[in-house]
Amino acid sequence: MSEKRSIFEEVDADEVNTSEPNDRIGMARSKNFNKPLKIWLTLLFVLVALMIVVGGLTRLTDSGLSITEWKPITGALPPFNMEMWQSEFAKYKTIPEFQIQNKSMTLLEFKTIYWWEWGHRQLGRVVGLVWLIGFVWLVVGKKMSGIWTTRSLIIGGLGGLQGAIGWWMVSSGLSGRMVDVASYRLAVHLGIAFLIITLITWYLLQANISDQERIRSRREREKNLIPITNILLGFVFLQIIVGALVAGIDAGRGYTDWPLMNGEFLPTESFSYTPILSNFTENPALVQFNHRIIGYLTVLYTIYVWWRCRSSSFDATKRRSNLVLLIVFLQMIMGIATVIYAAPLGWAIVHQFGAILIIVFVQSLRSQISFPKKQLVQL
Repeated sequence: MSEKRSIFEEVDADEVNTSEPNDRIGMARSKNFNKPLKIWLTLLFVLVALMIVVGGLTRLTDSGLSITEWKPITGALPPFNMEMWQSEFAKYKTIPEFQIQNKSMTLLEFKTIYWWEWGHRQLGRVVGLVWLIGFVWLVVGKKMSGIWTTRSLIIGGLGGLQGAIGWWMVSSGLSGRMVDVASYRLAVHLGIAFLIITLITWYLLQANISDQERIRSRREREKNLIPITNILLGFVFLQIIVGALVAGIDAGRGYTDWPLMNGEFLPTESFSYTPILSNFTENPALVQFNHRIIGYLTVLYTIYVWWRCRSSSFDATKRRSNLVLLIVFLQMIMGIATVIYAAPLGWAIVHQFGAILIIVFVQSLRSQISFPKKQLVQL
């Protein structure tokens, strides 16, 4: 039996170091345990990102109303003979978009927009299937702890809600005088998509943090930087929502000068719609103006966050704040170019993909601040 030590007795250096290998073993085991989870989350991230891009293409090609019914199961099979194609085309001819805007459309042209919308919906089915198979396999195989089960159910629940919101959005353009979906419903639809990818990104970052690192971070986290990066994420989300309104009413193609808008700071027609609140979602002048102003504020606030991160004790925090600042500046430049050239398809999609990258980099910075890496700044 070993003798009891005095609390003031010095401990040999070799004894102190023995805990470090154990920590490394613990971290390795934790990360190895999370490996199937990380693969699943990565696959979901890629699919949701692709879904957002294809959704953007569906909107920019005016394809979103080409399928006039919501059939989550049977709709997985596309038309495969002329009779079925004619039937789908006949349904499309009954909605305002065809009657007001596309009366001269041929069956061949209809097939093009149909395939975009069908592909978007099919990707949604694939995302749902990948989530379900992965979730069941991880739970049955006991490869996922309680907190991860809850997080996974949140993703799955939001995914199911997103499907319903997608149809709610499409249904707004199937009757009346609407030739497009309601812009506010499009904003909700895109907002949920970005909420899902934001959560998946955060969960992926969390899956790479071992229990030992998590415990250590309680002492080392940079609490003064957590609130300001949370606010930055809020700015980014607000800008994405307003950007969805821009896309929903093609506001990006109406005012193609910069920094003014048709020679004015705030176009005189910005509040010409009634009721007055409808200007914030339906008036191209005010919607694009808001997108510009919120963009400027986001850039200025990003500079402030970057400046605050300069005082961090961790090299990784400084590096990640540099990346956030860089991608936000690039996104601003791409946004200005997209406006000047009247939102060409390729540029608009790159601009939308840039929003995904900003979410990833901001989440990476937030993770580093909350769970900092060990390496400190060399003085």
